[in-house]
Formats: sequence, C-alpha cells, structure tokens
Amino acid sequence: MLRNRELRFYLLILSIIALLSTMFAYLYISVAAAIYVFVTCMVLICVQVLSTWWRYREIAKLSGHLRRIANGDYQFDIRDNYEGELSILKSEIYKVTLMLSQQGSSLKQDKSKLTDAISDISHQLKTPLTSMMVMADLLSGKITEEKRQEFTRNIRIQLERIEWLVSSLLKLSKIDAGSVTFKKEKVPVIQVIEKAAEAVLIPMDIKQQSLKTEGDRNAVFYGDLKWTAEAILNILKNGIEHTAEGGEIYFSFFENALFTEISIRDTGKGIPKKDLPHIFKRFYKGENAGEDSVGIGLAMAYSIISAQNGDIEVVSKEGEGTTFQIKFYKQAINSIK
Repeated sequence: MLRNRELRFYLLILSIIALLSTMFAYLYISVAAAIYVFVTCMVLICVQVLSTWWRYREIAKLSGHLRRIANGDYQFDIRDNYEGELSILKSEIYKVTLMLSQQGSSLKQDKSKLTDAISDISHQLKTPLTSMMVMADLLSGKITEEKRQEFTRNIRIQLERIEWLVSSLLKLSKIDAGSVTFKKEKVPVIQVIEKAAEAVLIPMDIKQQSLKTEGDRNAVFYGDLKWTAEAILNILKNGIEHTAEGGEIYFSFFENALFTEISIRDTGKGIPKKDLPHIFKRFYKGENAGEDSVGIGLAMAYSIISAQNGDIEVVSKEGEGTTFQIKFYKQAINSIK
C-alpha cells in the first residue's frame, strides 16, 4: 500500500497540516490545545490509513475475481454487496461476468454445432463422391456403350446432388450469419405460391399429382418474395416426395387482422409421431425419408420463415397426410413501418 506514490504524497500533506496545526495551537492557544489538536490529527490520519487499507483489500479481492474470470471461472458472488463506489464497480464486474459466461456458453454451443455440421456435411458428400469415383474407374475400362451412358448419367445426377447440397448450405450459412437482407415488401400470397410451384410442375406431372389452391386472392403478407418462394418450394418438394402417384397437394391461405396464413397439405403417407419434433433440424432424416434425402430442405424453410418474423408448424398423422402451416404476423408490419 505504501508503495503507492500518490498515497505517500497524500500522507505527507496530512502530516504537514497536522504539524502546522499543532504548532499554531501551541503558540497562540495553549499546550493542552496543542496536544488535543495533535491527537485529533493523528486519529484522523490513522482512520484515513485504515480506510485506504480496507479499500486496497477490497480492490485486491476484485482483482482476484478478474484473474479467475480471465481463466474461465465465472463464479462471482455479490450477496455481500453494499452501497458505495466499490459496490458500483463490483456490480459492473458482475454484469460483465454474466455477459462473458453467456458468450462462453454460446461459443461452446456454436463450436459443437460447427463440429456436428462438418461431420454431417462430410457424411453427405462422402457417399456421392465414393460412388462417382467407382463409376469413373469403371468408365476408364472396357464397358459397353449402354453402361457408359448409364454411369455418365449417374455421375451427372450425383454432381447435381452435390451442387444442390453446397448451394443450400451456403444459403443457410448466410442466413445464420445475418448477411442475408430480407426485403420487406407487400407480397400477394398467390404470387409466391405460383412462383414456388413453377419449379415442381414437371415432377408432379411425372407422378400424375395435382395441385389445388383455395383462398382469398387479395391476401398479402410483408416479406421477401424470392426467399419465401424458396421456403415454400422446399416444403412442396417434401410433399411431392412423400405423396404417391395420383396424389394431391392443396394450398389454402387467408389474411386476418393478426396474421396471414399459408397452409400446404398433401395426401401422402404422413410423418411418424416420433419424427415430428425433429423434422426442422438440419440433416435429420425421418423414418420415411427417401434414400436421396439429405434432410436440409425443411431446415432451410424454417430458417427463412423465422428470419422474416414468421412461424411454421406441422400437423401430421401416418396414412392421412401432412399439413404445414405458415404464419406471417402483422406485428412484423408495425416494426417495418
């Protein structure tokens, strides 16, 4: 404590003041007055020294807390706190400790998610790459023209699958990073449905499936036409995949004072009850998932809709089809305005 230059200077000033006050009392008042002044000054100096020592002790405790926080120990008890300047400092350190603890926990979760994502991506890419390597080796040998065309077609299919996977992952990573700027425009519901349906008309025609729409053609929501169509397209693809030939997919939509709802219902085989809580997780493949399913389409749809202050729910029973309900709430409009 006495190594502090400012404290030594402060004690020197107090000692000089005490000495001068004692001399003044001795020369102009009396010896008793001089003794009284001297004792009083010494008591005050001692009180000041003790107060300073106590502050140093409390600051040392806070320094110890900070060192432990720097080492990753976020246990910081403020139950013994009291009013005062050091109390304010302690409260602020406690707030920073909580923030660092939350950030540390978030970083651990992000690291775990990143590790899982890399593992999933590696798994998803390994199968088509291995398949293409085998077919490439076979193409270099002596095979019939029919087999050559078959292997070439399969390689092209696997390349398209990898391209779609990489593209989808890039879109998801952009959404997660917050680098995607979603437009806040007035979009007619029928327009976004038609845009999404354009990409699946041929697959539906091949499976002889029909698409029906019902709702208020004047219904609108506030969001991004392109990205919302992307989300609905992924839901449509899921419905087409799990609906048998000759099946039907229904769109129904309406707008009220609270939200705009878009429902997508198929007549497929439905989703098992145990899979329902997990279908929006990335790379999750349910019991009825196809062999070529990656498990990323519904996750992307969920991310896109959630990023636009929307909500998506699913209702399904095995053998009775599945219904996806998308809601865009009107409070999102107020925040835009």
